[in-house]
Amino acid sequence: MPAKTFVKKRIVCIGGGTGTSAVINALKGKADLCAVLAMFDNGGSAGQIKKELGLLPMGDLRQCLIAFAENRDLASFLKYRFEKGFLKGHNLGNIILAAGAEKDGYEKTLEGWGKILGAKGKVIPATLDKAELEAVLQNKKTVKGEEEIVNCPEISGKLEKLQLSAKAKANPKAIIAIKKADFIIIGPGKFYTSIMPIFLTEGIAGAVQKSKAKKIFICNLMTQPGNTDNFTVEKFLTETEKFLGKEGIIDKIIFNTKILPKETLKTVLKNFPGAGFVGYEPSIFKDRKFIGADLLSEEIQKLNPADMLVKGMNQRTIVIHSQKKLAKVLQKILKSNIPS
Repeated sequence: MPAKTFVKKRIVCIGGGTGTSAVINALKGKADLCAVLAMFDNGGSAGQIKKELGLLPMGDLRQCLIAFAENRDLASFLKYRFEKGFLKGHNLGNIILAAGAEKDGYEKTLEGWGKILGAKGKVIPATLDKAELEAVLQNKKTVKGEEEIVNCPEISGKLEKLQLSAKAKANPKAIIAIKKADFIIIGPGKFYTSIMPIFLTEGIAGAVQKSKAKKIFICNLMTQPGNTDNFTVEKFLTETEKFLGKEGIIDKIIFNTKILPKETLKTVLKNFPGAGFVGYEPSIFKDRKFIGADLLSEEIQKLNPADMLVKGMNQRTIVIHSQKKLAKVLQKILKSNIPS
């Protein structure tokens, strides 16, 4: 009898750059991966290129291409950020991808650089249409722009509607990937500005609803001041399903149960005022949909407060998921195939 051919699970990761990169690094080489990414960033280097050249933002695409890359030396080179002169603050990878997009278009550029980097997966923009993210508050005030929403202290508990400034159709390649997927992994990442906007793209939420794939939501480790203050695991889940348009659509929810020692946490919160670890009701452990585990990176747990002040505070965040621990939980789910 001929040996059975091993077929890797087809997995679509939905989110932004940093969080989705962690999932990619956790599963790279163990599955047939692709990342469907938000295209509404307007801050930093990517935002400036978007504004000045009229291009889609490249930041999340770049981060995930680098995560997929087998050519680590070249990937490291593309991470370079200029520190002075007229290019100060710009990321080399963003500039290179922008040049390719102007010359050859987004998808040809992503495919070409994927080959150059030896990428073990595909990066797919959720949409190729241009639109800005907008948050409408309960007092009818509209906050326009991803960066502005991130920095708006009024969002938490006062968000009436998240919307796009213009119609944005789903990239057909994203729809095809979702349709073919065995698993769809949503998150982690900036909740209202990186993850949920993807479901505002016309066709994405419907494709996820129709997909036979098992849906997994990875909850953030910490709340985001001004956006998700006091959110619990349960609140993240209900909000996600609201944007997807179907209650109960998520099959598994992965969340963190570990917190930092008191003094270490105190140092973190000095630099991220208003943030906090995402809480949960103990009763959720009775529901097999919820999978709780220590998911904190090994590095943050080893650092003492003095080290953190030196090593951590220049980073966008220092409290991140452990790729090793995340991989262990995800692989267990993939092997179990989440029986209905």
